[in-house]
Amino acid sequence: MPKYLEIENILRKRIKDGVYPPGSPFPQQNKLALEFNTSRVTIRKALEHLIKTGLVYTQRGSGTFVRADAQIMTQFNANIDQYVGTTKLLGKNHNINSKIISFGFHYPDKLDMQYLNLKSHDMIYDIHRLRIVDNESYALEYTKMPVKVIPGIDENVLKGSIYEYIEKQLHQKIGAAYRKISAAKPSNDDKKYLDCKIDDPVLKVKQVVFLGNDIPFELSETHHRYDKENIMVYLTGHD
Repeated sequence: MPKYLEIENILRKRIKDGVYPPGSPFPQQNKLALEFNTSRVTIRKALEHLIKTGLVYTQRGSGTFVRADAQIMTQFNANIDQYVGTTKLLGKNHNINSKIISFGFHYPDKLDMQYLNLKSHDMIYDIHRLRIVDNESYALEYTKMPVKVIPGIDENVLKGSIYEYIEKQLHQKIGAAYRKISAAKPSNDDKKYLDCKIDDPVLKVKQVVFLGNDIPFELSETHHRYDKENIMVYLTGHD
């Protein structure tokens, strides 16, 4: 995990725990750089994301402050623009693993070709996984990825973090994502793997994710139990 994300997670937890109370001045960048033994550039990147997610704000000439509603906002699991993957999202304080339900290869259909910018002869992975957090079912994933873009995926990779494999083994950066979020009735798989009851709503997240070079590498749909996931949207006003 990049240093700035580690620092961001620590600062986010401090806000959640009230170490930095709502409305209070946030520590200066040079003090944080000294504490975490890093550069101000790294601290600035961590702060920029805290600002983007609505936990702190800057006031010209006065500094950075914790927003009045910051503690409420830290109760949400993910931001609408969060696409870093389950392992990074939940951090190192949880035991995260995966159960492979099915894994195979096939040629893309028309939608696969459209979203992943593929030809009919380009093979794709077809991955169905259950993500497990602290020994409890967390999310059901249906994922397609182009073999030529993300080579080398096998069952060992799938039991861990695909995104970590992409970043650490393939040395690629995760870029932007398009995401569609909706509610749905539980499928048979949701009932089986997420222990959903027949009337339990399911949060469905469909997304296309791009590498840092703007090449699409993932077309996926993830199902969450209604009581296991929530997503925060932070909107800013404009004059």
